[in-house]
Amino acid sequence: MTAITSVPVSLPVSMRALVLDAPGQPFRDTHLPLPALRPGHVLVRVRASGVNPLDSKIRQGQAGHARQPLPAVLGLDMAGEIAALGEGVSGWQVGDPVFAMSGGVGGLQGSLAEYQLVDAALLARKPAALSFREAAALPLVTITAWEGLRDRARLAAGQRVLVHGGAGGIGHVAIQLARARGAEVAATGSAEQADVIAALGATPIDYRAERVEDYVQRLTGGAGFDVVLDTLGGATLDASFTAVRRWGGHVVSALGWGSHSLAPLSFRGGSYSGIFTLIPLQTGEGRAHHGEILAEAARLADCGLLRPRLDTQRFDLGSALAAHERVEQGRADGKVVVDVD
Repeated sequence: MTAITSVPVSLPVSMRALVLDAPGQPFRDTHLPLPALRPGHVLVRVRASGVNPLDSKIRQGQAGHARQPLPAVLGLDMAGEIAALGEGVSGWQVGDPVFAMSGGVGGLQGSLAEYQLVDAALLARKPAALSFREAAALPLVTITAWEGLRDRARLAAGQRVLVHGGAGGIGHVAIQLARARGAEVAATGSAEQADVIAALGATPIDYRAERVEDYVQRLTGGAGFDVVLDTLGGATLDASFTAVRRWGGHVVSALGWGSHSLAPLSFRGGSYSGIFTLIPLQTGEGRAHHGEILAEAARLADCGLLRPRLDTQRFDLGSALAAHERVEQGRADGKVVVDVD
């Protein structure tokens, strides 16, 4: 396949994009020049942009670990179609449907725009079983859950898994990934979320009504869980250290940023791993692994083993600020997605 190194004549010279000029401000709806192709990159026609809590924190200037120099286009996740190929790109063709955690941090343009320049290593083919909206809801949460369960904890069939925040973005995907691996899954949530958690195939735990030691006894006979995935941090991470099994249990956390005593975990002979999914975007290291994870996730989706829960409310570029506010205010029931097309 011959790669092209310039923007085809059929493409526009500019694109609609939402620009954030200062933290906490509304987006500026404007037109920007089409991104120039670079070696190893592709130009993607963005069809949908996922909105994560992290996107909202970046917009508000509250994510010191995920800085995006302003003014900038935000949007970590996207799904779309390849519009042009840069020099050295192979294995892809113009028109291929793709999805990725593609930018919106570290100086990289995000997905709240009609077009986005993306490192080809980050891309995976969009699952045929999912719409662009559904695919755009998956990248960050799927990569985070995968890195925790598969890369760090080395989850195996038959193991017991506890997911904290099972109805959340990372949590609902983690349940599905663990079950696809052949694990037995329990997940914490509110009483109102029990039906959602059960429908995903996990045993619901009402964290408000049941103490850690009680559900550990009820579900594992007091032995503890082989793997505990924490998506909430704080006191929930501390609870994870007492819920893991003795002799080799593994706790993984996507929010292990506070000060915690490791004594309970050490006394159980367990281990801990942190997850920081942004490293490849911020440093350029390990980007191909993100593409590999999403390719495996796409296979699971096409087998009917992975599907995101989408919020019922629809948003487009003109209402993207309302999409962010819905996430910030905790009113979403599922992943929020902005239709860019």
